[in-house]
Amino acid sequence: MTLLQVKDLVVEFPHRHGTLRALDHISFDIAPGEILGVVGESGAGKSLTGAAIIGLLEPPGRIAGGEIVLEGQRIDKLPFEAMRHIRGRKIGAIFQDPLTSLNPLYTIGRQLTETIRAHLPVSETEARRRAISLLQDTGIPAAEQRIDHFPHQFSGGMRQRVVIALALAAEPKLIVADEPTTALDVSIQAQIIQLLKKVCKERGAAVMLITHDMGVIAETCDRVAVLYAGRVAEIGPVHEVIHQPAHPYTAGLMAAIPDMASDRERLNQIDGAMPRLNAIPTGCAYNPRCPQRFDRCLHERPELLPAGATRAACWLHEPATLETAR
Repeated sequence: MTLLQVKDLVVEFPHRHGTLRALDHISFDIAPGEILGVVGESGAGKSLTGAAIIGLLEPPGRIAGGEIVLEGQRIDKLPFEAMRHIRGRKIGAIFQDPLTSLNPLYTIGRQLTETIRAHLPVSETEARRRAISLLQDTGIPAAEQRIDHFPHQFSGGMRQRVVIALALAAEPKLIVADEPTTALDVSIQAQIIQLLKKVCKERGAAVMLITHDMGVIAETCDRVAVLYAGRVAEIGPVHEVIHQPAHPYTAGLMAAIPDMASDRERLNQIDGAMPRLNAIPTGCAYNPRCPQRFDRCLHERPELLPAGATRAACWLHEPATLETAR
């Protein structure tokens, strides 16, 4: 069973000199109760993918192709008002900085109860009761008193818990979490990760977890999609992708993680940088940085090919190439 399907999603930004393609035929799906990690360097298209799903693309950005299907309903072409009702009710969002998600002029309780009543047919009293319960579920101590406090009266970790409570307020089926632990210290990060896993297990909600941290991916996710230059480079079960990366880019990301058992003075790095949108190479977008490239990589763009338990957009896994290697 599939909750969310993203099929050949294309996002473009028109400008006076032409059109920049930021997402180029991205496809993946998420099942109920599953956590899908989306990882890659800055500029890979992670947050843009989440924004397209939520319906929060900033103009002049637009969805120029593909489909986004939630519970069998196509949502990428819905009118603004129709999408506004889906956002919050069926799709919740957790952003990196909780201060940008909370109104500093309103109490936490007012923000929670208004969100609940906007999407669910409940009274003010019932909405407040649900709000207190959500704060308790997300680990806010003394929730009955803290519900009447303002955002500035909470620590960063507690504010992020409030944002998670807001995302869960209308009992959505899907939560898009855009780097929800980046601004937090390690101990609070671990608590937020456990909270997301608890949400999936107890509520059956699916989570799309956007991050640049492979450690968070390993700890949290069931599957992972590795993005590069607006394309999916590799997708598969998290254990397989981490321990047996099939794409050279994924292998480079894994090699760049510091090894605590090693006494090396220098860390591994991927030479070069993510290409600009107006300078994406022909063929495989990763070819200028790839140590395993060959002639075909320079001219033909690979589609996702079977690569053991995963799928990778790399000509190294094309049957003819594998036969030649033997």
